[in-house]
Amino acid sequence: MSERVSGKVAVFGAGSWGTAFSVILADAGNDVTMWARREEVAAAINDTHENPDYHPGTELPHNITATHDIEKAAYGAELVVLAAPSQTLRKNLTDWAPFLPKDVPLVSLMKGVELGTLERMSEVIAHVTGAGPDRIAVVSGPNLSKEIIRREPAAGVVACADEEVAKTIQARVHSPAFRPYTSTDVVGCEIGGAYKNVVAISTGMAAGLGFGDNTQASLITRGLAETARLAMKLGANPITLMGLAGLGDLAATCSSPLSRNRTFGEKLGQGMTTADILASSHQVAEGAKSSHSLRELAAKVGVDAPLAHYVDDVVSGAKTVTDIMDEMLERPTKAETE
Repeated sequence: MSERVSGKVAVFGAGSWGTAFSVILADAGNDVTMWARREEVAAAINDTHENPDYHPGTELPHNITATHDIEKAAYGAELVVLAAPSQTLRKNLTDWAPFLPKDVPLVSLMKGVELGTLERMSEVIAHVTGAGPDRIAVVSGPNLSKEIIRREPAAGVVACADEEVAKTIQARVHSPAFRPYTSTDVVGCEIGGAYKNVVAISTGMAAGLGFGDNTQASLITRGLAETARLAMKLGANPITLMGLAGLGDLAATCSSPLSRNRTFGEKLGQGMTTADILASSHQVAEGAKSSHSLRELAAKVGVDAPLAHYVDDVVSGAKTVTDIMDEMLERPTKAETE
C-alpha cells in the first residue's frame, strides 16, 4: 500500500455513500469532518460513532466527526469530497461554495446527469465554484456502500484531468481495504457511473418480472454498449468503459441485491409505481431521474439509447414494464459489431 497522507478532509453529505467513503478516508489516516444536512444525524455520529439512518450497528472510526455547520466542516480542509444526490448538487453546492477552501481539490462521488442542463457532476461543480479541471476529480467504480463500510476488499478509480492531482487524491484514499487507481478520463468515469444506474433499473425490472440470468445478462451487455457509445461520443476513452468505472461498476450495480437502482427496478417489475417506491424508502435511486437526463443527452448528441428511453417511460408512468419488454423484443436486430 502507498504511504499514507494525513490531514483534514471535509465530506459534504452524510448519506450511505458519503458515510462509507468517510470510513475509507479515516482508515487511510485522514481526519474526516462530515457535514450532515440534519443536526440530529451529526449529533448521533459524534455521540455514538454511528450513522443510525444509513449504517445502523456499524461503528465509525473515531477520527470521523460530524457537524451541521458548513463553515466548521470546510475550515482547514485539504480535500473536499461532495456526496450529495446528483439532482440537488447545484443547490447544495451554491450554499457550500462560499465556505470551501480555495485551491483545494474537489472530489465528486455523485453518479448522475443533471436534469435540464444535462451537465455531468464535474461540470456542475465547475460552474458553481469556478474551479478548473485541474481541481475537480471524480471517484467511481464498483463501490456498494454496505460492503465498503464492512471493509470488504474493493477497488475504484480516481479521475482528474491533472494526473498529479489524481495521484495526490489516490494517496489519501488508499486504505487497507480500498485500492484506488488513477485516470485522466473524467468523462468516461462519469458517464459510466451515471448510465449503469439506468441499466441496473432495467435489469431489476427483468428480475421483478421473474426473468432469469439470460435476460439480465443480455440487458447488462446491451447497457454496456449504450454506455460506451454515449461516452465515446462525448470524448471518453473506450478503454475506461472496460475497467472498474465501466464494466466493474455495471456488474456490481446490476447484479447485487444491495444496489438501490436494481432494487428500484425490481419493485417496478413487481408492479409498484415510482411514487410508491419513493414513499417506502429514504434512499435515492439515482437512475430513476438520470434516465430522463441521459435520454435527452443521448438524443442531443445523436446516440441511440433505448434503455434510457424505456426506463424513463416506466419511471414516469408513461408505459408499463410489460409494454417496454415487448418493445425491446420487437426492436430490429443489427450485427453485433455495429
